Order: sequence, then structure tokens, then C-alpha cells
Amino acid sequence: MKNLILSLTVIVLLSSCTSSTTSGESADSTAVESEFIEYNNPPAEGFNQEGSDLLATLLADKSMLAMGGREAWDKTRYIKWTFFGRRDHTWDKWTGDVRIESPGNDLTIIMNINTKEGKAMKGGEEVTDSLSYYLQAGYEMWVNDSYWLVMPFKLKDSGVTLKYLREDTTQTGQRADVVSLSFEDVGVTPQNVYEVWIDTDSKLVTQWAFFPDSTTLEPRFITPWADYNKYGEILLSGNRGRNSLSNIEVLSEVPKETFTDF
Repeated sequence: MKNLILSLTVIVLLSSCTSSTTSGESADSTAVESEFIEYNNPPAEGFNQEGSDLLATLLADKSMLAMGGREAWDKTRYIKWTFFGRRDHTWDKWTGDVRIESPGNDLTIIMNINTKEGKAMKGGEEVTDSLSYYLQAGYEMWVNDSYWLVMPFKLKDSGVTLKYLREDTTQTGQRADVVSLSFEDVGVTPQNVYEVWIDTDSKLVTQWAFFPDSTTLEPRFITPWADYNKYGEILLSGNRGRNSLSNIEVLSEVPKETFTDF
């Protein structure tokens, strides 16, 4: 924490020594711009920069760097994983194409999460009459299941507000800075709130807590983010305590029929 404050102070001081800002700009905005240049991690359009704490934003940048950096994340294309042993995902991060297989439900969904168009097969037959239902279900599966895997890369997504909360330790005793993550008009459940523990030394996310909404005083659950491994050029964690994300892969190519054929 002291190192973060010192780093932030140095940035502000350096910014004040450079050419004067244009009318209406603050030292903080200049410092933020300096961090974007240093960490190469600009926010998504719609990220609540004005409502977010500068320190929380800096922690998000440091976490992105610790996981491989923004350039490596942007270059990552295909990600595969199994969510809690229930569903298998193949995601083309560049195009938004996804393939979701749920063996327990004898269900396969092939769709684009940007357009929400696609097709589904249930019980060995292609769905026709209730396709919109299954496509919406597939979209919600992907939103939930991908967030459990790649949330640390999405701390500066559209609609997100970051607030610095406190210094703390995780349930395993690791020192961390805790940041709150809230949403506005995005996703399936924008009322949800998360608290995210960012390790003091490694800058990796090591724990999170889920709150159904901002009025909830006690978290619905707290789980670790443990056992990071390198996949492609990025770090991903699959250990969520009693549950896990398994069969994680980052690929440069997949069979062309992945997003076309059942």
C-alpha cells in the first residue's frame, strides 16, 4: 500500500512539472493519463472514470500488467474452459463467437454474444420454436461463466465503477488492497457488487466477494482466485475453492467447424 501511495505521489508530482494542463484539467486527470501511457491499459468506452478512485484504477492497471499486460490480453483470441464441471466453452474473443456445450442438459449452443444470433441443439435435434429462449440462456451462461474466469482483465470495462476500500488480508492470510466493483446499465445483473482483493506483492487478484446489490451488508460468498498458470501469453486462475474452472486453454486457432457445426 505504501508503495502504491508513493508511486501515485511521484506520478502527480511529475505531472505537475510538465507543461501546464489545458483549462479545466486537474492534476489528477493528468496523473491518470500518465498511468494509461505507462501501463498501456486505456479504459473501455463507458468506463466510469470520473466516478472511480484514482488509486483503484491504478491497481486495476497494475493487475492487468501482472497477468501479462493489455497487449497480451488483446492478442489473446480463443479461450476454452469448463465451468464447474457443468459447461464447456469455446470463445472467440475477437469476433464474439461462442460454443457452449452442456452435457448434463444434452444441449449445445453456437452463437455470437454481440449479436445474440445463433442456433441450438437439444436432445439431438436442432431447436426451432424456442430458439430465442436458448440463445438468451446461452448468453447468460457465457456472461456468468466467463466472468468467473477473466474478471481481472475486465476491471475497466464499460459501465464499471472502481472504488478503493481498504487494506486487508485474504482468508488465507495474504495481504491485499480491496477494491469494490459496481456496474451501471451493463450485463445481466447490473445491481451486483463485488469486492476484489489485489495482492500487495504480486498485484494478482487473489480473492473476491459477491454482493447481490449495494444494500447487502454481508457477501453471498467469498472465494479464492488461486493457482494461476500461464496460458498463451496471459495468466489465468481456475481455483475457486470448492469449485473450479478446468480444461483451460488459450489457442491461436480452433477447427473451423467449432462455431458452425453441431
